[in-house]
Amino acid sequence: MKFASVCLFALLAACVSAAPPAAQQEAQVLRYDSDVQPEGYNFAVETSDGKSHQEQGELKNVGTENEAIVVRGSFSYVGDDGQTYTITYLADENGFQPEGAHLPRAVQ
Repeated sequence: MKFASVCLFALLAACVSAAPPAAQQEAQVLRYDSDVQPEGYNFAVETSDGKSHQEQGELKNVGTENEAIVVRGSFSYVGDDGQTYTITYLADENGFQPEGAHLPRAVQ
């Protein structure tokens, strides 16, 4: 009986410690702008948890063999350390090119 009580107590302790953490409050959208046109688009969104994202895209060399979309933008978020991190980027025929103060830079 004593062994069963110890096992039951251990099982109960494991279940309590494995309980999921309290749910975080859902972020609310504070701002959302969007404009989609045949020649390009842009949007901006901001949420109550400190995140934001802005982006614009446009076609380059329309109607040619080298037609491509060029996308420029930035996004920000608040890290676990309370600091706001911002990344700006360019995406084109040369790939995705992010930049941010906290990101390592390529050696040239």
